[in-house]
Amino acid sequence: MKYLVLALAGSAGLALPAFAQATQTTAPAPAASAAPATATVTAGATVVDTTGAPVGTIESVNGANAVLSTGTAKASIPVASFAKGPKGLVIGITKTDLEAQVAAATKPTEIAAGMAVSGPGGAAVGKVDSVNGDLVTVATANTKAQLPKTAFAQGPNGLVIGMTADQIDAAAKAATPQTGGAGK
Repeated sequence: MKYLVLALAGSAGLALPAFAQATQTTAPAPAASAAPATATVTAGATVVDTTGAPVGTIESVNGANAVLSTGTAKASIPVASFAKGPKGLVIGITKTDLEAQVAAATKPTEIAAGMAVSGPGGAAVGKVDSVNGDLVTVATANTKAQLPKTAFAQGPNGLVIGMTADQIDAAAKAATPQTGGAGK
């Protein structure tokens, strides 16, 4: 699953005018004191776009950010970006647009030999040794392993993969054919 941190702080504002117009039954409040109803963002909450179409569910909330999962993509979005609506939480982006933004932001633009590769926590894993078609050979301090290009994402400091150097080393060792006696 792809993951991205998005700053969609203004997206809730896109949804709010429609709700204010649809639910207004009395005289409007003065513009200076108008404030949107605070949305309660909790894990498991359903999220829809401004048309009411499903976007996904809140996977987790950590401080001022919530992880929104569409089922194929995840994005960390400020809690302030969500508005309260009749079908659950509302956000000012469609599922398709969110997934496209996650894909565009996490897809590395280029993978070339010599590029540094980091693991999930930002720790160095190794470097790209070579690229052959859709396979990328990563060299750690102890081994080399081939991974598909789709295993890489563009991180803040270069390429990122979902494995540590130790995990790559262990997987490479497990994949090496054992030689020795009969039956092996």
